[in-house]
Amino acid sequence: MAQQKPGAPRSLRTSVKGPLMFSAFWAVVVFFGVLIFASGGSDRPPRFDLAFTGAGIAFIVILVVAAMLSMSHKDNADDLGKGSGVNLSSRRTPASHGGPSAQSGPENPGTAASRDDTPQP
Repeated sequence: MAQQKPGAPRSLRTSVKGPLMFSAFWAVVVFFGVLIFASGGSDRPPRFDLAFTGAGIAFIVILVVAAMLSMSHKDNADDLGKGSGVNLSSRRTPASHGGPSAQSGPENPGTAASRDDTPQP
């Protein structure tokens, strides 16, 4: 909430519209599912009471879960993407595990293909 500017539209994460639409969609799906399957066949009348009850329960439960997930969201710290951890760099190292072994001997930094796989003439 501290990053929100007055008069500016809210982002999808802080807006109320996203979780409400998500919950409403699943409530409609549950409504039709219960309406079809709770009647017990085409000879009996549809059970609207159970369909509305199931849709209401699904709407409330999904809305509460979405609200809890959006409240528990926390951005990663800026320093987590930096450092010398494992697999942070894609450059080749001379002692890579499972890869081709490096040639023994001093490297000449003047050659263009000292680290490439291209053959030298």
